[in-house]
Amino acid sequence: MTSQRIVARMLRVVLFLLCCTPVMAETPKDIVQKADQLMRANSSTSELSMTVIKPDWSRTMTMKVWAVEPDYALVLVTSPAKDKGTVTLKRQKEVWNWIPAVQRVIKIPPSMMLQPWMGSDFTNDDLVRESSIVVDYDHSIIAEEQYAGYDCYKIQMIPKPEAGVVWGKIITWIAKESYLQLKEDFYDEEDVLMRSMVGSKVQEMGGRTIPTHWEMTPLDKPNQKTVMEYLAIEFNPPIDTSFFSEQNMKRVR
Repeated sequence: MTSQRIVARMLRVVLFLLCCTPVMAETPKDIVQKADQLMRANSSTSELSMTVIKPDWSRTMTMKVWAVEPDYALVLVTSPAKDKGTVTLKRQKEVWNWIPAVQRVIKIPPSMMLQPWMGSDFTNDDLVRESSIVVDYDHSIIAEEQYAGYDCYKIQMIPKPEAGVVWGKIITWIAKESYLQLKEDFYDEEDVLMRSMVGSKVQEMGGRTIPTHWEMTPLDKPNQKTVMEYLAIEFNPPIDTSFFSEQNMKRVR
């Protein structure tokens, strides 16, 4: 057998083995992590509007957000005038609010992380993302189904015993091909559905295709919800962690 034939046969064997080797399937945690990374990246800056809708009133705020994942975030309210300049800062496991009207920095104790942020249906924990859906939960695929026109994995997330999170479980719908996280249902420890968050208006922003419109609806409060809309976002900008300081809370614009 000539050397050329030997080489050709070896190549065929290698190709056969490569084709027959099973590809390692993604785990449910991998899927959740990719969906989470799609929206968060390593760092980001964004501009948002947030409308709080209640049975007898509503109001809209705009804000800027700087983040370096997973430990740093700063949220600056830019309107309306009454709330302008209010800042929420997360630095690792600690959270502060700067209230310009009274010229005070207030540290948020862990017991208040689940309190409403600026009167909305989002909590302090939601805004600064103290808990992690990747790290603090065990994940399992409980179904594959269509949601909002996308073929999705329906993934159940159960908190780890040591996580210390409030939810008894979270169920999320993530698009199979694009890893868009389209819906999250939050259950209490008695397995009662308490609130639902839905993402829509999928479009390109900041070089990525993401849901740009989010609605958080508390199931125990009829005719109430909070709508958060991305106006602009930049992924992976250079942000030094020194930006996230108590001193900078008072001067950021």
